[in-house]
Amino acid sequence: MAKDLRSFIKQIATVMPDQIRMITDVVDAKFGITCIAEKLGQEGKFPALFFKRVKGSSLPLVINLTASYERLALALDTSVNEMVRSYGQRQGNPVPPQIVTEGPVKEVVLKDEEAKLSLLPIPYHNELDAGPYITGGILICKDPETGSHNAGIYRHQVHNDHQLGVYFQGTHDGGYIYRRNSEMKSPTEVAIAIGHYPTFMLGAVSRLLGMGGEFGEAGALLGEPVELIKAETVDLLVPARAEIVIEGTISPDESRFEGPFGEWPGYYVAEGEKPVIQVKAITMRKDAIYYDVFAANQEHLVLGSLPRMGSIYRRVKEVVPGVVNVNVPAHARTHCYISIKKLRDAEVKRAAFAALQTEPDNLRVIVVVDDDINVFNEPEVTWAIGTRFRPEKDLLVIPDWSGPGGLIPSGWESHPDGKRTPVMVSVMVIDATQPAPPLHYPPRARPPKKQVSEVQIDGLLHPFDPSLVES
Repeated sequence: MAKDLRSFIKQIATVMPDQIRMITDVVDAKFGITCIAEKLGQEGKFPALFFKRVKGSSLPLVINLTASYERLALALDTSVNEMVRSYGQRQGNPVPPQIVTEGPVKEVVLKDEEAKLSLLPIPYHNELDAGPYITGGILICKDPETGSHNAGIYRHQVHNDHQLGVYFQGTHDGGYIYRRNSEMKSPTEVAIAIGHYPTFMLGAVSRLLGMGGEFGEAGALLGEPVELIKAETVDLLVPARAEIVIEGTISPDESRFEGPFGEWPGYYVAEGEKPVIQVKAITMRKDAIYYDVFAANQEHLVLGSLPRMGSIYRRVKEVVPGVVNVNVPAHARTHCYISIKKLRDAEVKRAAFAALQTEPDNLRVIVVVDDDINVFNEPEVTWAIGTRFRPEKDLLVIPDWSGPGGLIPSGWESHPDGKRTPVMVSVMVIDATQPAPPLHYPPRARPPKKQVSEVQIDGLLHPFDPSLVES
């Protein structure tokens, strides 16, 4: 069976039944959905949540589906330890999409006045949000110069039944396409695809060279071609197995105040005049499931971190073949930890700059460690910093690397009158590696690695017998 949102939901229910839960009570889209997810998150629980009944809509909703690395690793058919390497390796082998003439996303077609956004259970996410936001939609548009399709995830405020906002950050390809069309006084045709297999989402967020290529990337991650079908009212191809597609156009000379909205760093930033999408059509499955990403929460961070790890791994490997692993921690997506099997000291800077070139806007701290350090174990990373890092020689600060502005508050300077101005920001590279051969560090103290690997825990541990310590 072809991969899509519902096949992944069934996969979790079969393989990880404890990681998906269903809510059958009627829940209000205005904070009701996210408050339940937040309550569970405060207890350290992030299961996928399937809401059967959302007030004001006939469609069910799923949130937190992509809130754990375990579930993303399942989608990639690998383990958490191997998912970054697997992701990076697949990036080099794109799978071209397949054009089809029929698809489930066309089972219901609504145009013009019938295409009302209020039909969808679009949630309010966080307390100060200006309104409901589409957070899990993949915006598809076309480069006016090459005709290549581009896909990316952006935030979309619902202004009314037929208008959406869109926030393009400075380096977003979608923003470039919109600006290029606007210079030519042409509207930008867009389609927003909601609900697909997680690896399709990951492909849309991957950092790729050049414009476009996301459909091929998604196919590589899916392990099969993405099925595409012609949209109804715009000259675009859209995923045939999506749950919902919203079609529309962005006028070159129309804007509207958008925000505030709680972004992935956990702050309210970047509100202001933004482009407006005029909705022309909505197509969907007859039993469509609305997919939502819990903004400024665990899911928002996890979903954004893995594609960056995979893309960084691939770019680093091009200049440092001995790269072992990469971690962009979900709780600190401005940090990047890279482990390498170092042959020369110069490889540290090469790895760091490759990471910064891949993710220039958001990274603030790069830590490079040796291959004996597990970058997904932060105590090990900080141990390496504490025992291998010499600030006077191993710290590199690159001034004015990125910006100005962006979604991270450090990219803005606050003033007493409450106004903020964008500023350039610097980045820091920490070399927490041992000196390259022939210099030698003292060996690490730990039990024999081979013997540890042979230990079988299953069946070894038993309940403790208190009689063994009776006085």
